[in-house]
Amino acid sequence: METTTTTTTAGRILAPIALGLLGLAVWQILVGVVGVSGYLLPTPMAIFSEAQQFSDSIVEAGLITGWNSLVGLVAGSLLGVVFAALAASLKPVHDMVNPFVAALAVIPIVALAPILNTMFGTTEFPRQAIAGLASFVPVFVSTLRGLRQTNPEHRDLMRSYAASGVQVFRTITLPTAVPYVFTGVRIASSLAVISALVAEYFGGPRGGLGGIISTAAASSQYPRAWAYVLASIVLGLLFYLTTLALERLANRSRAAAAG
Repeated sequence: METTTTTTTAGRILAPIALGLLGLAVWQILVGVVGVSGYLLPTPMAIFSEAQQFSDSIVEAGLITGWNSLVGLVAGSLLGVVFAALAASLKPVHDMVNPFVAALAVIPIVALAPILNTMFGTTEFPRQAIAGLASFVPVFVSTLRGLRQTNPEHRDLMRSYAASGVQVFRTITLPTAVPYVFTGVRIASSLAVISALVAEYFGGPRGGLGGIISTAAASSQYPRAWAYVLASIVLGLLFYLTTLALERLANRSRAAAAG
């Protein structure tokens, strides 16, 4: 049984790696052998060479974008949880917040980013605000659903013991909703990075990954631009895997408490 589990885990790790290596090999062949113009699509070797050459700049830019994404993710997630708790408890709040959330979900970032960059100048706030807006919606929706998954029998049992609303929320409603909260945060993690990158691309300080991608592409330094795109992918994966680990930890803790 243990051997089967180990084999399955190894397969889950090795399969995407093998697929990625195959994709890189095909990419290299298309550019180097078939003759696809490097102007249109640089080779992976050229991109990796640029990434190595500008590694210090990439790390510095990645820290700026990562910080903007993290601030937006944390702020948006906290607001999403708070508003979801209020919406689940109070119907008037639910009726007011739902149209607001629906409007936020369809806001075009490419239109909002230049406006905020113009309003707030050379600060990082517009990037953090856009990342927060992008994070708020999935966390709110997922948390609200989780808060409504409480078993009515459990809730009635607590009330039969004269438990207060706060006690019911703390002992039953919140533990039930925790996995949903982390699911929303996991979804929001990638959106926060993407939104921060897009906001950086459309003006403001040029220190982040998005701003440097824009500058490199505008000056036709495409291998360098792709190197920063590669760094953006790594940053997004880092955010996603971190929140995925937190989600699994929360689920295990919940399962252990239930057992």
